Amino acid sequence: MNGEAGRRVSRDDTRTRPVRSYVLRRGHVTGAQERAYGELVPRYRIDYAPAPLDAAAAFGRSAPLVLEIGPGMGETTAAIAAARPGMDFLAVEVFAAGVAALALRVHEAGLTNLRILEHDAFEVVRDMLPHGLLAGVHVFFPDPWHKARHKKRRLLSPAFVHELALRLAPAGILHCATDWEDYAQQMLEVLGGEPLLANLHEAYAPEPESPLVRRPTTKFHARGQRLGHGAWDLVFRRL
Repeated sequence: MNGEAGRRVSRDDTRTRPVRSYVLRRGHVTGAQERAYGELVPRYRIDYAPAPLDAAAAFGRSAPLVLEIGPGMGETTAAIAAARPGMDFLAVEVFAAGVAALALRVHEAGLTNLRILEHDAFEVVRDMLPHGLLAGVHVFFPDPWHKARHKKRRLLSPAFVHELALRLAPAGILHCATDWEDYAQQMLEVLGGEPLLANLHEAYAPEPESPLVRRPTTKFHARGQRLGHGAWDLVFRRL
């Protein structure tokens, strides 16, 4: 196609794949993580498939489901799941070390309400999560891609936020956090521009909590606070 019509892509076209928000590299994996990946991850993993997720079958019950994108090493995710046993949590992560570390935390804490999906979050949302399925979405400290030429890689683009909003049930909560101020400003603009969402605060949340959960302070976050780094939480509700 030629001209403006050829360049325009509707955000309703969920088959369009945006620029990836991560780069897969071979990172350091400890011996414990290697063992956990082989022995524990299969117990808690949900395999990616381009078909709607049967959450009741995956968790063995029907309960409010929260999607967490990018749990990292799983400290926050496991703590939240332990504090909210009446809710189920689906953690989507692409890095094997993080998947293994989270599986180890789940095993050690005896959690039954957390499952791990090792795959690209955009494709999971697009292919596996029906509209209105989720009680909440957590995106805590995604890669800020702070260099100007890399900002196009940031996860929370208008198109992806729209897809997340569609997967939330009415009154469902989208809770995001970052420790990069310019990313916080961009998040506020993008989330505030999504017509399916309403901010529960005038701008940033005064405390790191939502109607669903309070975000725990991780060791990384606590270290940043000691060094004088800020953190910004944004809490929006599905209309």
